Amino acid sequence: MRYQISGKQIDIGEALQTHVKTELDSVVQKYAERPTDALIVFSKSAHEFVCEATVHLSTGLTASAKAHETEIYAAFDSCAEKMEKQLRRYKRRLKDHHRDRTDPVELLGAATYILASEQDSGADEPETLQPMIIAEMQTKIATLSVGEAVMQMELSGAPVLVFKKEGKDGVNVVYRRDDGNIGWIDPA
Repeated sequence: MRYQISGKQIDIGEALQTHVKTELDSVVQKYAERPTDALIVFSKSAHEFVCEATVHLSTGLTASAKAHETEIYAAFDSCAEKMEKQLRRYKRRLKDHHRDRTDPVELLGAATYILASEQDSGADEPETLQPMIIAEMQTKIATLSVGEAVMQMELSGAPVLVFKKEGKDGVNVVYRRDDGNIGWIDPA
């Protein structure tokens, strides 16, 4: 597994990097068969250290976790516990998903835009109904089954996931509803 361990405006020593690799290896190997790479970012927020970890699995799914603690090692250990809990919860589905899927997940290119909010404009009445684009980025839309999409949304901790349903044209959306259930939008 490839590791990218970095710190935002803090120095990450060799001992911490070794600890991260050892602990994350044991967590991920226990529940996921072939992880491809991991991105771990440490930062500081006031008096707390923040650890964000993202692990990409060979099945095309991504697991992520985030934790805050007063010490940097404790922040990583808490983050690793959250990652382990997620992977343990989805272990059977991850392994079943790996057996069913012989090819890697197909990814389609797409553009994402960040639009200015109404508050940023400063005017009481907008001059035009066309929103102002602040930023444009590239993203990927995965081709998944509905079950895989729900699992991906849960693993990443995202409130919504846009995906292309296998064997169909057009995009689908799964999202977390206010009542705690999962919603699915499937265009006709």
